[in-house]
Amino acid sequence: MSQPIRVVVWGENFHENHDEPVRAIYPDGMHTAIAEGIRELLGEGVEVSTVTLYDEHQGITEDLLAGTDVLLWWGHARHDEVTDETATRVQRAVQAGMGLIVLHSGHHSKPFVQLMGTTCNLDWRGSDDRELVWTVNPGHPIAQGVPHPIIIDSEEMYGEPFDVPAPDELIFVSSFSGGEVIRSGGTWTRGRGKVFYFRPGDQEYPTYFHPDVRRVIANAVAWIAPTNGRVAPVVNRRPAGWFETGESLDASDPRLQQH
Repeated sequence: MSQPIRVVVWGENFHENHDEPVRAIYPDGMHTAIAEGIRELLGEGVEVSTVTLYDEHQGITEDLLAGTDVLLWWGHARHDEVTDETATRVQRAVQAGMGLIVLHSGHHSKPFVQLMGTTCNLDWRGSDDRELVWTVNPGHPIAQGVPHPIIIDSEEMYGEPFDVPAPDELIFVSSFSGGEVIRSGGTWTRGRGKVFYFRPGDQEYPTYFHPDVRRVIANAVAWIAPTNGRVAPVVNRRPAGWFETGESLDASDPRLQQH
């Protein structure tokens, strides 16, 4: 029997503690609702835990990441409070093979911006709007079992231009009442790891209780989990004649620390 996918949901957990309307929708936090949806749909195939910005070390330590197959990230109001060190730990874990799922306003999170190498800016409108999530890649595992389109009656609008690199795989495109569209579900490969961005999930709406949104997130967890373990990228020194002798020195060799 295969081992369960080890999942960690990181939540900023600011709005739930400071905005009463958000607390009314998510009394246990958005991160808890997201985690519950994953457990509901993947059952014994996952082990799910949650951490927040206000936990020790902002919830992100090397030990936690070493034991994580898939990290989900929701942030919005406190991106700047996430330290560069925290963001770099996440970036390096992805490059070594961990899967990262970035949700909604996490497009401006430090880990996502570092991994994309762009501003990740987009257009937006905060008014109550209907979102239609259209599947443009119906054969992709992340799209399995979801309707075409997913109908979300009340959401925040995001629109193009969305300043991210062209996705390796574009799965969903969303449209809104003003005619706006955005690439709302795409994947990227970074090193040995994969990144999936999924747009729905403004804090003012109960989006993470929506069954089709939960299905997409659960599908993404199953798809993005590493299948070949985690291996951090390394740099080797190749001495002259290494091909004949087989000698190479990895970055941990003390001889490489001498200058």
